[in-house]
Amino acid sequence: MESKKLEKLTENPTINWGLNGYTTDKILSVSFVEYGGSFEFVLKEKFMPYSKVWETDSNDIEELNEIIEKGYSFGVFEDGELIGWIICEHRTWNNSFYIENILISEKFRRSGAGAQLIKNAVREARHLNCRIIELETQNTNYPAIQFYRRMGFSITGLNTRLYDNPEETAVFMTLDL
Repeated sequence: MESKKLEKLTENPTINWGLNGYTTDKILSVSFVEYGGSFEFVLKEKFMPYSKVWETDSNDIEELNEIIEKGYSFGVFEDGELIGWIICEHRTWNNSFYIENILISEKFRRSGAGAQLIKNAVREARHLNCRIIELETQNTNYPAIQFYRRMGFSITGLNTRLYDNPEETAVFMTLDL
């Protein structure tokens, strides 16, 4: 496996990547209590089967290319074929590095490709002297949350209203540099 900066997606490689999504038997259950002008969030692991599948269409590729063209995104390749990406941007307003999208071909998940991409992002963010790397995922994407924790990220925020699906809560994670 080789990783390098992404230039531009000329086609949609996800068509041959298998499942674009995740399946899990565990999620992070999010509850909150509001009392006397304050509130408290509680996160608990909950055994609950959950699946989410999405398609990456030509509009998505166009939007990703707008970010890729800024020069902070990476792809991982096997025998010259793109098998995964991490789409990132440098946010100068708060000196952060934001991971907009990370996706690995189903066949290559758990092969080290994701870790390789995160390491590239960390290297790039440090080169830019960023103070943090940020990302967002769903409470239902337990495998991703565990992966990011293994890579050193911490949960730093929640948004219970970001998604149309009321079962999903946005989980914001940060890696301090």
